[in-house]
Amino acid sequence: MKASAFLLGGSLLLALGACDTTRQQTEGTSQSTAETVTSPTMAAMEKNGIRLTPFDDSPKYPEAQMRLKTPPSGATVPSGAVAFDYDLTNFVLTKMSSGMTGNEMAVSEKGQHIHNIVDNQPYTAHYTTEFTKNIADGQHVVLSFLSRSYHESLKHRGAYDLRVINVGSAPVQPLNADLSAAHMFYSRPKDTYSGNDTKKVMLDFYLVNTTLSPEGNKVRATINGSEFMLTEWLPYTMEGLPMGQN
Repeated sequence: MKASAFLLGGSLLLALGACDTTRQQTEGTSQSTAETVTSPTMAAMEKNGIRLTPFDDSPKYPEAQMRLKTPPSGATVPSGAVAFDYDLTNFVLTKMSSGMTGNEMAVSEKGQHIHNIVDNQPYTAHYTTEFTKNIADGQHVVLSFLSRSYHESLKHRGAYDLRVINVGSAPVQPLNADLSAAHMFYSRPKDTYSGNDTKKVMLDFYLVNTTLSPEGNKVRATINGSEFMLTEWLPYTMEGLPMGQN
């Protein structure tokens, strides 16, 4: 399956109203495992009033590991609610993440969590290692990765899992998804932002089996018609987004 088949095309709504994330007004407890922060080499880019800036001041937790035990890769599970069960080491769910830039944006009041993405659907956030999720019958690509409390993904190899599962007993049409190929998954932004959360909005995505560089693969981010070429796999802040749908 081509990488583009995994991309989620979505829009962001900046408005006064309900949202599933809230700003954390106090600094959360940091975790014990972190590595030295390095500065991104890409400079901030600005077009048509929109400013896109890479940041890399979040703790990395390089020893954090996630293993998905259930459902097994390639397994066939009954229709309806699919049970997920993870083993985590050196990463604590529900803790608040440190990071100056990250905590300037929308933060989950429930803390660190797991992002679970099925096919092209928006991720669901989970704060326990065991949960169930309704998934339609058929064959599906499932990406899971660890997330800081402000929804920024951990990007090292042990922090994610990618697999194909089958749901339902009826014959399924195979996706022919090559999980060893290069893939990209969309993560943030998502849903509605309000108040101070509209000042800086994070753009984050997930790469599997590939890297970015000025001479190699790049990501084209089109924001309200303005194109930005990204050559580093980092989170980015978006500033200057107008109120309403973006």
